[in-house]
Amino acid sequence: MSFATATSLPARPSAVPWTHARVLAHGAARPSPARTVPLREAAGLTLAGDLHARQPLPAFDTAAMDGYAVAGRGPWRVRAALRAGGTWEGGLGAGECVQISTGACLPAGAYAVLPLEAAVARGDGTVAGLLPPPGRHVRTTGEDAPAGRRLATAGTRIGPALLGLAASCGHDTLPVHAGPRVGALVSGDELDQSGLPRPGRVRDALGPALPALVAELGGGSCEVRHVPDRPAGRLAAAVHAWRDADVVVVTGSTSVGATDQLRRLLDDAGARLVVDTVACRPGHPMLLARLSDARWVVGLPGNPYAALVAAHTLLGPLIAGLSGRPLPCLPHVAVRGPVRPAPGRTRLVPVAWDGAGARIVSGHGSAFLHGATMGDALAALAPDWTDGGPAPLVLTPG
Repeated sequence: MSFATATSLPARPSAVPWTHARVLAHGAARPSPARTVPLREAAGLTLAGDLHARQPLPAFDTAAMDGYAVAGRGPWRVRAALRAGGTWEGGLGAGECVQISTGACLPAGAYAVLPLEAAVARGDGTVAGLLPPPGRHVRTTGEDAPAGRRLATAGTRIGPALLGLAASCGHDTLPVHAGPRVGALVSGDELDQSGLPRPGRVRDALGPALPALVAELGGGSCEVRHVPDRPAGRLAAAVHAWRDADVVVVTGSTSVGATDQLRRLLDDAGARLVVDTVACRPGHPMLLARLSDARWVVGLPGNPYAALVAAHTLLGPLIAGLSGRPLPCLPHVAVRGPVRPAPGRTRLVPVAWDGAGARIVSGHGSAFLHGATMGDALAALAPDWTDGGPAPLVLTPG
């Protein structure tokens, strides 16, 4: 693949609508091959197959409270004491009970549990109390799920609850799709990587942010490298050299200025552009392309907030597709705030929850992350949006 510098760029097509850009980025990707991993290695990955209950949940009638498993009317004669993990081979007749702990298997003949605090132990070895209704404080066999029921579908991102559920069903391993390996190239001669920036320079905000952002979006890993704008060709060489990344993210260099090299190098490499600019504000010059060796290149603007918008527009959906997850559905809520929509473009602004709706947070210029830090989501305001009208939200927990 050649990255020779060209003297001119091809004509650029019309910008893709923001909602369509997400669909294109997700639909262009294909998930990685499935593999099976132990539960301890599955967190954050994606189910490659449906998860089914291998046995009823619970597998036996279980006490839901500490107390006495009773049969018939009281007072009840105490026959034994049952603890979680143990069994009792006997059965209860009318007027009998066993002392029982939460989680213990209910003995044959028992029909309810009398809570410990509602029971009165008497000196003659019996227990008195109000007769509980049948099934009270009992988790019955299969109450949560019968054997064979589908509990989670392929494409579900694996978190703590799913891991616990899989273990409770007797699974030791899970079939998974791994997240893609991401390499990030932060371009720009004006960037300082530590301390206060020198006069005429700015501190690199994207280098520290990208690994956490990629992890939040479901990427498998992210390494960051810095690339200067000069001499020309350094960016091309860096993209060409990063062979072990499934996705190469390039920040900056996405526009058409004298130092912006990304589109030129993609054209020289014969890359297939999936998205070339998006009709949104900020983040308009973002792009998504596929190289001839099947690696993906995502171009993010150099301004931090614009880059965040672009990452949630293209990088997040692409990672979801490569990981075998569906494109996230965006909740629509009423959004309030003094922001003018952008004619012909979707405007993305940070918002914070405000009751059932959301309010726009100030401080969302393309170069600043203050508003995004204070907000809970990005609201995508259509060109015809009006204050108080509904808008889709991209949730940003980080």
